[in-house]
Amino acid sequence: MSIMENDTKSAIKRGVPEGLWIKCPGCSETIYRKELDRNLNVCPKCSYHMYVSAQERIEQLLDANTFEICDENVLPTDPLTFSDKKPYAQRLVDEQKRTGLTDAAVCGTGMIRARRVAIAITDSAFIMGSMGSVVGERLTRLIERATEHSLPLIIVSGSGGGARMHEGILSLMQMAKVSAALAKYHLNGGLYISVLTNPTMGGVAASFASLGDLIFAEPKALIGFAGPRTIKATIRIELPEGFQTSEFLLDHGYIDRIVQRNRLKTEIATAIDYCGKV
Repeated sequence: MSIMENDTKSAIKRGVPEGLWIKCPGCSETIYRKELDRNLNVCPKCSYHMYVSAQERIEQLLDANTFEICDENVLPTDPLTFSDKKPYAQRLVDEQKRTGLTDAAVCGTGMIRARRVAIAITDSAFIMGSMGSVVGERLTRLIERATEHSLPLIIVSGSGGGARMHEGILSLMQMAKVSAALAKYHLNGGLYISVLTNPTMGGVAASFASLGDLIFAEPKALIGFAGPRTIKATIRIELPEGFQTSEFLLDHGYIDRIVQRNRLKTEIATAIDYCGKV
């Protein structure tokens, strides 16, 4: 047993509050919570990029006190009166209380190293970051705002849920709606940087997340449409090593660059300068 494991067990016995130590999902090392926070939730041992919330993303990427949130008054409803283990209407209320979010996308404008941008972040904590009507509407409005004001557009995708099944075809329609808004933005000469994080799957990966002029991804992020277990069960063959990871997709030309979290802000600012979109 390592010294760190002994110290951790001793701390628990002494009544140290829970949450001071985190086990890395990548290397299983035990990490001091404050050290992890200083490192932007990236494991200092193996560089595994752990989950960060939409609010943390804003703090990491945008200049301090420059974020202006948009369209928070656009709120989800239950158009199909859907119910699985619980009614969808109740699920929305529970998710809002648990996460502090009103839906899975946070949109607004802000500054990245003194460059004004339109930015959206999807958060996997809220129903796996799935794309319902509100996510699609907020993203569309943000893209239209970026088009009108000639702003660079940044969308950070952390959506493992794809289209939100609780809203049926209304959810699937958002893929086309957001993509159409991006097409108009492109025709107007806009710069769209898509940032893929773990996980980016389903209808999100099949629509706006894949349409960036530049596509960045965090290391070892899971990116794709159907998950690897579903694909393997369907086609019944062994999948390549690292299938659907950032590294695999970079090798096959699906993404442009893998960017460490502590470099992401600088890489985005550099890309904006290089493309002349300020």
